[in-house]
Amino acid sequence: MAQLIPWSEFESDYAENFPTEMGAPAKSFRMALGALIIKEKLLISDIETVEQIRENPYLQYFIGQSTYSNEPPFDPSLLVHFRQRISANLIKKVNERMVEKMRETTPKPPEKKRFGRKK
Repeated sequence: MAQLIPWSEFESDYAENFPTEMGAPAKSFRMALGALIIKEKLLISDIETVEQIRENPYLQYFIGQSTYSNEPPFDPSLLVHFRQRISANLIKKVNERMVEKMRETTPKPPEKKRFGRKK
């Protein structure tokens, strides 16, 4: 799934939700959406989501970390902000793009030959 989602294509759409001069640097779109996908797939709480990511190098890769870390990638309270900043419209765009990408990379099945009786 990490390869199907065009993370960088949507980074600017996500970044529009942040003021440019104030606050700590925002987490990446990949980290935000990736964490929300993990939470929904595993049907777990915000706290448990962060804990699962902290313990699992595969989940850390999924959210865009390049190396394993035993430290939490973010505070569980940030998941509330991720949900607020990633609109349904943005999710829809990501889904549409994923479907396009799947269609581009999935080989088409061979056409079946029809054998019929001659009259």
